[in-house]
Amino acid sequence: MTNNTTPSFSVADIRKSFLDFFASKGHTIVASSSLVPGNDPTLMFTNSGMVQFKDVFLGTDKRPYNRAVSVQACLRAGGKHNDLENVGYTARHHTFFEMLGNWSFGDYFKRESLKWAWELLTTVYKLPPERLLATVYEEDDEAYDIWTKEIGLPPERVIRIGDNKGGRYKSDNFWMMADTGPCGPCSEIFYDHGDHIPGGPPGSPDEDGDRFIEIWNNVFMQFDMAEDGSVTPLPAPCVDTGMGLERLAAILQHVHSNYEIDLFDALIKAAGRETGVADLNNKSLRVIADHIRATAFLVSDGVIPSNEGRGYVQRRIVRRAIRHGYKLGKKTPFFHKLVAELVRVMGDAYPKLREQEQRITEVLKAEEERFFETLANGMEILDAALAGGAKVLPGDVAFKLHDTYGFPLDLTNDVCRERDVEVDEAGFKVAMEKQKAQARAAGKFKMDKALEYTGEVNRFTGYEQLAETAKITAIYVDGTSTAALKAGQNGVVVLDTTPFYAESGGQVGDEGVITSGSARFAVGDTLKIKADVYGHHGTLEEGTLNVGDTVQAEVNTALRAATVRNHSATHLMHKALREVLGSHVQQKGSLVNAERTRFDFAHNAPVTDAQVREIERLVNEEVLANVPTQARVMDIESAQKTGAMMLFGEKYGETVRVLDIGTSRELCGGTHVQRTGDIGLFKVVAEGGVAAGVRRIEAVTGTNALAYLQQLEDTVTQAAGSFKTPVAELNSRIGQTLDSVKALEKEIAALKGKLASSQGDELVSQAVDVNGIKVLAAALPGADAKALRDTMDKLKDKLKSAAIVLAAVDGDKVQIAAGVTADSVGKVKAGELVNFVAQQVGGKGGGKPDMAMAGGTNAAGVPAALASVEAWVRERA
Repeated sequence: MTNNTTPSFSVADIRKSFLDFFASKGHTIVASSSLVPGNDPTLMFTNSGMVQFKDVFLGTDKRPYNRAVSVQACLRAGGKHNDLENVGYTARHHTFFEMLGNWSFGDYFKRESLKWAWELLTTVYKLPPERLLATVYEEDDEAYDIWTKEIGLPPERVIRIGDNKGGRYKSDNFWMMADTGPCGPCSEIFYDHGDHIPGGPPGSPDEDGDRFIEIWNNVFMQFDMAEDGSVTPLPAPCVDTGMGLERLAAILQHVHSNYEIDLFDALIKAAGRETGVADLNNKSLRVIADHIRATAFLVSDGVIPSNEGRGYVQRRIVRRAIRHGYKLGKKTPFFHKLVAELVRVMGDAYPKLREQEQRITEVLKAEEERFFETLANGMEILDAALAGGAKVLPGDVAFKLHDTYGFPLDLTNDVCRERDVEVDEAGFKVAMEKQKAQARAAGKFKMDKALEYTGEVNRFTGYEQLAETAKITAIYVDGTSTAALKAGQNGVVVLDTTPFYAESGGQVGDEGVITSGSARFAVGDTLKIKADVYGHHGTLEEGTLNVGDTVQAEVNTALRAATVRNHSATHLMHKALREVLGSHVQQKGSLVNAERTRFDFAHNAPVTDAQVREIERLVNEEVLANVPTQARVMDIESAQKTGAMMLFGEKYGETVRVLDIGTSRELCGGTHVQRTGDIGLFKVVAEGGVAAGVRRIEAVTGTNALAYLQQLEDTVTQAAGSFKTPVAELNSRIGQTLDSVKALEKEIAALKGKLASSQGDELVSQAVDVNGIKVLAAALPGADAKALRDTMDKLKDKLKSAAIVLAAVDGDKVQIAAGVTADSVGKVKAGELVNFVAQQVGGKGGGKPDMAMAGGTNAAGVPAALASVEAWVRERA
């Protein structure tokens, strides 16, 4: 039985006591890093505590400490590490989890690591020693002796695990960072829940049972593995440990499932409250409680739902939670309401979560509203496809759910698994590939042929000067290398040295000319052929150019200056956006040319006029300060230490350019002004949404900003002239004019009503009796929709039992009203009648049985359509 005499620790207590314990052992407490790994393209998400220390272990980074401890937020919901389908259905699977870890970077090793682990578990957390057992790598006698001879764990509770995964060093107890590099044995600590729980100890045939639960893994990196599989000792062995907070909490709180610990108890109760479910053991509530942690933390780290990359994983998790709420009967957005409870239980440990509570709530609410619009229709299709006891969901149906209703495949799998149905994933992939092929075939663009350049890289001098003497190293025509370029030909010229900036980082390539004697090559764009090879695209206007010629390369100085102003302003604007809107703002794309700067960024609401004004104020303050800009080239690690902002998802080389402009510091290889005052003036000209959670802001600088303001001034002056009023009084004059227009519109509407009413009185006599129902079909010249309805009401009162159709024509536009009195709707329906007439004039419509409206586009057909009404009613009456 579980030992219930062990003190109970809250999740908050466990975090604090873990950090305090290792701090007392000389460890530096390091904050949890982002769920988005910094500068690590090999990982989609941070999936363990060691991720932020990976460069230290690889020897490419050094820290001011050699002992560290942290509580790291982790996510496993995409790629190799994906527990999504098990979440909510098992006792210990999560998308989001917290990892307790301590590290030694060439300092202490196995003895201290294992002894401190034992001390913490048995002395601080007071776990009964008889409940603990350990595993070691079969050949790791050192660790085995520490456990048995120094710590005193009985030999029968220290299990040696050998190579059990099909090769040398392929073992549950031998850890490798990659196929080569740092590696070493590990020692895992297990907790025995007691013989009343099924399962055997690690290494036994029944090890997958729930009786023995791994809680802590101590990894000893002591070898360097070569490509041939051989290992040599590392000069400075390291320690990397990890203990699952949720698993430890379950043990310390005397429960068997992670979902029963205090943190999940609070979240599950909140999920039950918001979905109206009283049974707190419902597995769907577990899914929702788990997913609110993952999605909220992702938003706080800048990941918003989208259709690609990390954003797509985020969308899958959100929509899985929504579907489980829908399954519980919740047909309206609810998921975002759990953010407040999450902040209450985790905000102290993760302050960023509390700071961004409102934004997280808004992002999740927007995604919920978007998915709820299609969820019901998608579920209907899924239910229909599975009706009649189907055991396989066709692939094309799964694809339709994905493509039309936003159901990720794993969400469809989730629903089908609950109903014991398989999904034809092969058919799904076929349908997906078919759509991709159709999209490619329909594309209206073609890629330029890749240029095969094998010469030397060129030297870029465009940071310092805009003209350069150079030599032609290659010429291309229609993608093929050639020795010469003749007048009138389009081509690509490569120089050994160039002042032309090649398109990169959102900044467009330079324009200009390349000349040699009588030859003049007009450069329309500059693009990279390879990383350090620039191709000058353009047309030879006169003369001949040959490979080997010495030429003069000159950048268009006016265009470069305008582009430089816009690019420099972009950095100041980025910083201002983060100050005004919040630190969640991240660049999602940019385009900088001579006309303007266009900047896409993560934000889930329109930027208000007041916020735009504040952004403009902050940027122009920096411009007026007129401070010098500075660009420094340094290695990536040094750049990171300066605090330079690194753009989300951007790939950087070993050396980078750190740009200081005003109070902004970012990595950027673009060209920039010498002083902020060179920007001249900054003005935002447009703001809007371009995708879910992504906004676009456009701005102009310098002479373009002046031209923009002068154009606005011209527009205002012309408007004032049209209203015959001074510019200063234009707003009040416009207001007066609008009031007059509204008054006139009301007067016109009243006159139309009177006209229609008088016409209606004259129409009464035209009604024809059809089996006791007065039928009237007539045109009402000059009437609008309101006049048609008002006249209809009066005619019903006068005719008592009637079916009436009225039509009005305005150019080609036809408006039709049909009305049936209450005593006649059993025989004739107004909606059917108006649709019958509308179809004859190129339209359609519908409405209630007693009143319906329709429109049409064939005015010439109105007389015949009205004439057909009597016969239509006679058939039904």
